[in-house]
Amino acid sequence: MRHVARKRFGQNFLHDQQVINRIISSIAPKPTDLLVEIGPGQAALTRPLLDSGAELHLIELDRDLVTRLEEKFAGEPNITIHSCDALKANIPELTGHRPFRLIGNLPYNISTPLIFHVLQWNELVIDMHFMLQKEVVDRMAAAPGSKIYGRLSVMTQYRANVMPLFDVQPGSFVPVPKVCSSIVRLQPLKAPPVDAGSVENMNKVVTAAFSMRRKTLRNSLRNLLNEDQIIAAGIDPGQRAEQLSLSEFAALARSLPFGAN
Repeated sequence: MRHVARKRFGQNFLHDQQVINRIISSIAPKPTDLLVEIGPGQAALTRPLLDSGAELHLIELDRDLVTRLEEKFAGEPNITIHSCDALKANIPELTGHRPFRLIGNLPYNISTPLIFHVLQWNELVIDMHFMLQKEVVDRMAAAPGSKIYGRLSVMTQYRANVMPLFDVQPGSFVPVPKVCSSIVRLQPLKAPPVDAGSVENMNKVVTAAFSMRRKTLRNSLRNLLNEDQIIAAGIDPGQRAEQLSLSEFAALARSLPFGAN
């Protein structure tokens, strides 16, 4: 009996073999790899990943799919199936605290929090290849001055190199989604490209600045920094958040006392 995609899990199953081949080619799995696939669904990517000879761990929330995956891959020595929520999973514990590569066709409703969840293990994550809503990938890779440049752009680029690879049209999935998708490669940085003092302060400044993106910094940051402090950081308080580079956000973050509210 065919599994019916569940809306509450944001399921859209990839079936286009040309796209599958292109994704596998982009990942280029090797027998020495430890791969973690989030949301394997109907295993469109799982079989070719396993055929590479790599050790593979699957994380699947849908228990019906877990049962089907267990039946499909019964007896395979290189695969481990974890029935759990990827947003709550401690992936290093599941994989023995070894360096791993992440792969996933992520449900659109959890893609952003999931990426930030896994970026906390930047010392162990070698790279990530994710299928995301094209709009999300565009925002991740956006440059200052763009209308889509925002908190997601800054905080992702602060933690990882963002490399959009190619788009995937809606017809490549069942059921057909209403939006275009993109494959993105994220390579976590062992150290941030700029000194912000702390991730916490960087996040506070960026979140506050973009929470009122039409306001100038003197207004959007008024609960964190006064105008003199913004100027002392070398930033024009009359600018808006979308105009600032990563290094300029870092300068503002360094102006906050550690652990500032």
